[in-house]
Amino acid sequence: MLAIQESLAHRFLLTLGDTLPRPKAILVASAHWETSAAPAVSLTPDPQTIHDFGGFPRALFEIEYGAPGAPEVAARAVAELERQGVTAQTHATRGLDHGAWVPLRLMYPQADIPVAQISVVRGASPAEHLRIGRALSSLRDEGVLVIGSGSLTHNLYEFRGADIDAAVPSWVSDFSAWMKQRLEAGDAASLVRYREQAPFAARNHPSEEHLSPLFVALGAAGDGATMEHLHAGYEYGVLAMDVYAFQ
Repeated sequence: MLAIQESLAHRFLLTLGDTLPRPKAILVASAHWETSAAPAVSLTPDPQTIHDFGGFPRALFEIEYGAPGAPEVAARAVAELERQGVTAQTHATRGLDHGAWVPLRLMYPQADIPVAQISVVRGASPAEHLRIGRALSSLRDEGVLVIGSGSLTHNLYEFRGADIDAAVPSWVSDFSAWMKQRLEAGDAASLVRYREQAPFAARNHPSEEHLSPLFVALGAAGDGATMEHLHAGYEYGVLAMDVYAFQ
């Protein structure tokens, strides 16, 4: 619903693209593409818009995001992963799932920047996703924007039909605050152990796929990266919509 529903996060993303240096290409690590054993990278030059959801308004199913693919960047990503000892798969026809096209449609509505996707790995640890990101860090110097698209908190079991501006419970805000403190401190050692150290970690992430992209993006910024907290806010009480930039 972020694609079409008015909210603080929606309005923020509408302006975000204009505040960033224009990238040569974009590589998105999306929570909505999980593979087994190893990350996969999409090689298609013409990615289709994937409507990978059900029960939502027809307007969402009618959206098409026609950005070109970035097969050369995808091939570079595979080469860099393997050079760093990370086994990588490729996918010849994978399109853009809603973890990619929803934010990109708001950030870059002209759909004129080439886009490729990289999967998160089902069951892989935060440390492993951080390693995947670090293997991609050289892409930053080539003008590639690496985006981690997930959610800082993501427990849909607690959704319960709340209003978009519902009160935020402490188990959500406490987790968000801990993540912000550790990101500000550049404390990767604690972040990769968030499951043991952060308050209410398992309640905010019953499964980990929606936080895994954060570690890919953090790793892709390289050693000594600085963090900027670009946006903070909550939707439906239980979804923290924070946006962080690493550079």
